Amino acid sequence: MPKTLADIKKALDTNLGKRLLLKANGGRRKTIERSGVLAETYPSVFVIELDQDENSFERVSYSYADVLTETVQITFYDDAAAGHVALS
Repeated sequence: MPKTLADIKKALDTNLGKRLLLKANGGRRKTIERSGVLAETYPSVFVIELDQDENSFERVSYSYADVLTETVQITFYDDAAAGHVALS
């Protein structure tokens, strides 16, 4: 698990354009699960383009601090091994 915000950003930068599963804390004991593609990374946030058949909106953004505090958990799908790589 990456321990700093810079480590999290580097890990996300290496996975740009890859499919992922996002689990986010929705409050009041709700967990939100969405799938999409890691579209962009910025100095403070990253953007995920969501699958349109499952979601009513196109993009969501989260901060690297959300990953650090485990409010958001990201799992990248590894095409070669048909498995997944977790970033959490």
